Amino acid sequence: MRIVASVLAASCVVWAAGPELDRARKYYDSTDFAKSLQVLQAIPAKDGAVYELIGRNYYMHQEYQRAGEALEKAVAADPANSEYELWLARAYGRRAETSSPFTAPGHASRARQHFEKSVQLNPRNVEALSDLFEYYLEAPGFLGGGQDKAAAIAGRIAALDVAEGHLAQARLAAKRKDFHAAEEHLKQATVAAPQQAGRWIDLARFLAASQGRFEESERSFARAESLAPGSAQVLYARADTYIKHGKNLELAKELLKRYLSLTLTVDDPPRSEAEKLLRKVGGG
Repeated sequence: MRIVASVLAASCVVWAAGPELDRARKYYDSTDFAKSLQVLQAIPAKDGAVYELIGRNYYMHQEYQRAGEALEKAVAADPANSEYELWLARAYGRRAETSSPFTAPGHASRARQHFEKSVQLNPRNVEALSDLFEYYLEAPGFLGGGQDKAAAIAGRIAALDVAEGHLAQARLAAKRKDFHAAEEHLKQATVAAPQQAGRWIDLARFLAASQGRFEESERSFARAESLAPGSAQVLYARADTYIKHGKNLELAKELLKRYLSLTLTVDDPPRSEAEKLLRKVGGG
């Protein structure tokens, strides 16, 4: 009877947490991280899914140590979950970027280990592969990075998503200062996914940043806008590009004001970053 009671109790916890977890996810998706955390913290019996979302909320709040602590609990609850490992890796990665030179290497190594574990658990997880690629590309050799490792991961990405594979190859070529090859890969990404505005944004940013070809950059931004009219990501990317290169600053202000008037999602650049850009050009 005790076993039956335990099963029933567990079922009640799942039933009770389900609607609350869904509510917390809606808050998270709309970037209301404080309300999402409030709902999650009130759930009495927390499972891996609850701890994972707590960790993601703290991550978005830039509280990376607290994010890592929650995500460690998520991984302990479900060690076979690739997504939990991925978010834990990201938390350690941010800690490496924001901590002292004495502790950063340790956090970076932990990030690499968890990225690799995420890919091991799900070799078809393109986001995990992409993050591992970025780690290998940017980290020095003594922390497990390396361009040969990055190239191998780029090949694995391409086998799963052709456009993402070209994007990775473009990043690798740019790292090697082969800007012609980088441009070709970015153009091939738009061919592989012509309806994805993000691929045209990538090309537009590259043409402006690496080549100074602003007219061509504008045409790519226009194509992105035609595919996703009023898109928050297009508005932000155009404004950010203009400000970085000191061009069209009045238009950049207007784009950022439009951006800040939108209902943003967790996939959009943070509102705080847009406000920072707006202040930079005297618009805030």
